[in-house]
Amino acid sequence: MRLLLVALITTLSSLLPSGEPADARFFWTLSPGNGIELNLTEANLPYDDHIEMSGEMMAFVLRWGVGSDLSFHSERSLVFPMLRTVPNNTHASLMHRMGVDIPSMVSVNGYSLTSEKVEKVMLDGYMEVSSLFAAGRTRPGVVPQPSVRLSRKIFPSTDKPLMGEVYEIENITDKVITVYIPSFSQVFTTPAEKGVTGSYIIRGDILGSGTFKLAAGNRARFGACFQAYRVGESKIEPDLEAELKARLEYLAEVDGNLVLDTPDDVIDREFRFAKIRASESIFKTAGGYMHGPGGESYYAAIWANDQAEYVNPFFPFLGYWKGDESALNSYMHFARFMNPEYEPIPSSIIAEGIDIWNGAGDRGDAAMIAHGASRYALEKGDRAEAEKLWPLIEWCLEYCHRKLNADGVVLSDSDELEGRFPAGDANLCTSTLYYDGLRSAAFLAKELGLKSSVSKLYNSRADKLAKAIESYFGAEVQGFHTYRYYDGNDMLRSWICMPLIVGLLDRAEGTIAALTSDKLMTKDGLLTQQGSETFWDRSTLYSLRGMYIAGDTKTAGDFLHYYSGRRLLGDHVPYPIEAWPEGSQRHLSAESGLYCRVITEGMFGIRPTGFRSFTVTPRLADGWNQMALKHIRAFGSDFDLEVSRVAERLELRLTNHLTGTTETYKLAPGVSQVLQTCA
Repeated sequence: MRLLLVALITTLSSLLPSGEPADARFFWTLSPGNGIELNLTEANLPYDDHIEMSGEMMAFVLRWGVGSDLSFHSERSLVFPMLRTVPNNTHASLMHRMGVDIPSMVSVNGYSLTSEKVEKVMLDGYMEVSSLFAAGRTRPGVVPQPSVRLSRKIFPSTDKPLMGEVYEIENITDKVITVYIPSFSQVFTTPAEKGVTGSYIIRGDILGSGTFKLAAGNRARFGACFQAYRVGESKIEPDLEAELKARLEYLAEVDGNLVLDTPDDVIDREFRFAKIRASESIFKTAGGYMHGPGGESYYAAIWANDQAEYVNPFFPFLGYWKGDESALNSYMHFARFMNPEYEPIPSSIIAEGIDIWNGAGDRGDAAMIAHGASRYALEKGDRAEAEKLWPLIEWCLEYCHRKLNADGVVLSDSDELEGRFPAGDANLCTSTLYYDGLRSAAFLAKELGLKSSVSKLYNSRADKLAKAIESYFGAEVQGFHTYRYYDGNDMLRSWICMPLIVGLLDRAEGTIAALTSDKLMTKDGLLTQQGSETFWDRSTLYSLRGMYIAGDTKTAGDFLHYYSGRRLLGDHVPYPIEAWPEGSQRHLSAESGLYCRVITEGMFGIRPTGFRSFTVTPRLADGWNQMALKHIRAFGSDFDLEVSRVAERLELRLTNHLTGTTETYKLAPGVSQVLQTCA
């Protein structure tokens, strides 16, 4: 671990602009297994952070910390997306904060627990905290000696509107002690006029209360449950041990598929955490399963960028059924708004599917959907699903075609940043997503057995659009041979990475130089715009993917290594974040999907070409001799891709777990290989 941290600090120094101080403190270490542990050193304390976790009926943001005296504190911000509030808009999930301190209500031999000393804080798809407590008379000048060890596991239910905390108290003295766990309930009832269906009850309860005599070394377990429900409904009486078991089974399912194995433990571990965050935030709404960004704002709703563009094309690789179901469901919701007049499709469908949001006008949403839906259909490899999706893809592509200006690029009112930064009347993001949608749709049309003229038309339009993108957006900006983001733009923008991710590489060298220059690069990733203080992980993650696709494995590998370390082991962990200063670096879920796509589409260079076919362009990082992505569930299969360096070439092995076959290919670095799977 020491050598790894030194490497991360060295990487940081090489990437940051000259003279900018490097905050290279790493507060966490990799724990045995799959988690991370907080380094409880004096230099790291006090420490405060926040983390979001989700199940299909609720989410919570835990604001927590460890004080300089090693005491633990926390506040639970509970979110219940299917308990709608008034007005029933994008943000109308029932939310309530509860700061009740459960250990403060426990007593030993008639004395309250005091002098907490946290021994361990671990994140592993749940939070585990272990502390020592004293209990007894306090005397001046006498340091209280620990009497018990109290551990807690904090997690969301996988399928119920509740948050669980499982506690275990252990007698660490050599005498019998008596532990008192009180009965406790904290209950709130919301005003009827504030709820779509009336009043809601929010409550916290201690479960398993009683009096327990514990001999030396013996333990007792109890729990705390935080839930909400409608007035007139009954509270849930959960088995928290079963709820914890279900959470662990979900984590095991995620861990068992799409397993990254590289020489870099930090990247492997951050990829694992990103899989969890990307797939846990799926809510069982009245409108079907909906993936939600989260962040105490965005639930029971879908967006053309976060869902259709960012995370949906990731789910077939993971093979998580709720992810696939939520992806198809989101596209079908958008398909409801196709119209013969080709009026814009909504940016977001909200409130469990009964309303829309389009407050930023046309953000290029049709291009986002065309890109995501066509890739998803190819990767999923399900003909029946693809046939359902084809009318939507076709409509979105035609919409974009009708929005071409005289210069051949796509007009839109804004982009996915919704006016936070200028985007002109035609932006680089929208046109490149349309370009990729055309290329993917050409492959999809062939797979669906449509007339060859359909694929030819889409490829022809893509060829013309590629030239228009170069002519209209290609520019010298701040001395870099790269792209202007819109007509009149003379400052660098992080979204100049977009041509790279769709394989338009004529300006790759200048674009990567601009992205990693002191005008955009900071210790937290890329600034949205040169001269601003705002950074968004989404453009940073797109840039990383683009660098790999462009073949710059040195820059991409170093950048990914550093970025992963900062997000996994730094001062705010363990997932990719949304932005700063907006949202206080919320753990929005789709950004974790984008991290995973850096690996699948960037590092391994997987590009779908059919239901059972794809190209692979492996980008083995400098200094690595091998890497593998195991149990890939896309293209109707379950297969491994292993890449190893053999002299000046790469050896690529595809092992198909369904057929029991292995194929081996020898490639020059940067060369693509067409592969096929069999169902």
